[in-house]
Amino acid sequence: MSAIFNFQSLLTVILLLICTCAYLRALMPSLLDKNKTGFLGIFWKCARIGERKSPYVAVCCIVMAFTILFSE
Repeated sequence: MSAIFNFQSLLTVILLLICTCAYLRALMPSLLDKNKTGFLGIFWKCARIGERKSPYVAVCCIVMAFTILFSE
């Protein structure tokens, strides 16, 4: 089933996108900072969410990991 139709998969993809963008911005800030608007601005916004809300994102990642590991 596609990640669009499965809510748990959609949340997993969004969390992975946020974590990946925040990590890439930490390594190479100029890569995401030059595209703040338009379609590629989504990645810059995900990086900002990952930086500013990092404790909440970390808790969500841990909860998602336990949910995936211990679900049927």
